[in-house]
Amino acid sequence: VHDALSKHYDGSTFVSVMPLGEGGAKDAGLLERGAFLRPDSLANTNKLELFVFHNDDEERMVLCARLDNLGKGASGAAVQNLNLSLGLEEATGL
Repeated sequence: VHDALSKHYDGSTFVSVMPLGEGGAKDAGLLERGAFLRPDSLANTNKLELFVFHNDDEERMVLCARLDNLGKGASGAAVQNLNLSLGLEEATGL
């Protein structure tokens, strides 16, 4: 899943796929107090970060998305989609 997301969003203006798993997030310094994703890290942006956490022993995976729902909410998505449909740069007006 992580590989597929990384390939799909490679070069994306607004979407970033973050390092794999808890270890990757810790190594990259993305966890507050070594355990929590800060909810305000993307405040006032149109960015979205995707995290893939896995437990091979349990054969489970959690996909987590971090975003500012006010910036990346419906209004930001509407402007972004309008830009794409008109052939404009995706980030125009954002």
